[in-house]
Amino acid sequence: MIKARFLIGALAFLAVSACSSPKTETVEEVEIVQETESEWISLFDGETLTGWHKYGGGEVGKAWKTENGELYLDAANKEGWQVGDGGDIVTDQEFENFHFQLEWKIAKNGNSGIIFFVNESPDYDYCWQTGPEMQILDNEGHPDAQIISHRAGDLYDLIVSSEETVKPAGEWNLAEIIADQGQLTLRLNGVDVVQTTMWTPEWESLIAESKFKDMPGFGKFKKGKIALQDHGDEVRFRNIRIKEL
Repeated sequence: MIKARFLIGALAFLAVSACSSPKTETVEEVEIVQETESEWISLFDGETLTGWHKYGGGEVGKAWKTENGELYLDAANKEGWQVGDGGDIVTDQEFENFHFQLEWKIAKNGNSGIIFFVNESPDYDYCWQTGPEMQILDNEGHPDAQIISHRAGDLYDLIVSSEETVKPAGEWNLAEIIADQGQLTLRLNGVDVVQTTMWTPEWESLIAESKFKDMPGFGKFKKGKIALQDHGDEVRFRNIRIKEL
């Protein structure tokens, strides 16, 4: 009987203690909360082109296709520097402060790009007349690689990568663009290769010394769409997602 009473008393004490003690979050709970607060938004479901359209309006050209969870440009019908029934494609949605991420793979001797802060307007024929570009390129085979600031990972024609981290043609690369209150970081395969501040006098000087100097809308917009470029060569993308900051 003494043992029984002792056991009942101990259980009651533990119950009261559990009710009166402040709740502490476990590591697992904290991680779940943090992941919820910083949730990534998928921009490609792996099967359809929902959420994208051709720059300037209309459905995505038929040269853009999907297979095995990849979005790719079929360059079999090349016409000039772009593909017949291709064209640059842009997100339906605009973004302001964001962390954008995707994987890309370029064909041998290929050229493409990721263009951001794109303003879609009848005033501009191409998305690159407003949006800066993170270059996609086969550095070993494409002639553009001979021009400094035109190599993979560069902020095209503006800032050269601090180091070259691109993988050879036919291999996947992880590209990230982080834009937050004017602070811009380009990251390639886990390395910050470009860091700058947009919309400052220094930014304007960079543009004034570039091929974009006569484009009045270039690099001016603080909110815009994200574009994937048709430069006439096969390029593949997967795991396209964004996190708004």
